[in-house]
Amino acid sequence: MLPDRHIFSLDSSDYLLARPRYPSALFAWLAENSLNRDIAWDCATGNGQAAVGLAQYFKQVYASDISDQQILNSVPTSNINYSVQVAENTLFSDSMFDLITVAQALHWFDFERFWQEVQRVAKPNALFCAWGYSWFDCDSEVLSEFVLPIRKLIEPFWAVNNRILWDAYPEDLIKFPFKSIKMPFFSIEGSWTISQMDKYIQTWSAYKLATKDKTIAKEIQSISFYALLKFQDKGSIEFSMPLTSIAGFVNPA
Repeated sequence: MLPDRHIFSLDSSDYLLARPRYPSALFAWLAENSLNRDIAWDCATGNGQAAVGLAQYFKQVYASDISDQQILNSVPTSNINYSVQVAENTLFSDSMFDLITVAQALHWFDFERFWQEVQRVAKPNALFCAWGYSWFDCDSEVLSEFVLPIRKLIEPFWAVNNRILWDAYPEDLIKFPFKSIKMPFFSIEGSWTISQMDKYIQTWSAYKLATKDKTIAKEIQSISFYALLKFQDKGSIEFSMPLTSIAGFVNPA
């Protein structure tokens, strides 16, 4: 089952509030490994979470997304220019960017066309980096009684594209055209209340599709209701979410 990219326009304000924050060390690494820090492009920016991280290091950040609703709910920042654009065909000038990033979205792209666009808009030796996350680890009881049962119910509704991320961007599928460079290990670390965890799970594309089925929606509602009652006294529940990433230099001079 393959939802189009516009599914992330649904409840975009909830997406902004519920999605976890990327580690600050990742943005520091991107800045340290970029030859210049003038202009960065955050492609498929969503609500601008990664763009805000980049804006701390780059003079100007251009952040684009196919979803006008996501852009409307983006985080306003003085040196970020937001726009609604298709990743594979933008209005940006040739040889414009020192850094190009894609957070949690590369697996949705038309790879052949996107790599051509990256090569067009990148400066010589610009850094390209894409990253994403899938499952999180947390308290074993919460995992077994809440998270895993919902994951099992919605499993048939995941798009095949998600497996590209789960399988760590397999070369035979993404055909990464740049020489890969080794990246440090990065992981999102944080804590949620059970209510916040529930809100995050509701942002999954498969969840949105699965709950259109009234029977499945009722089962999920029952699991969530039980979990919210049982685990609310736990307060903050620590979680960890490893990042899958790929990086390389574009158009070496």
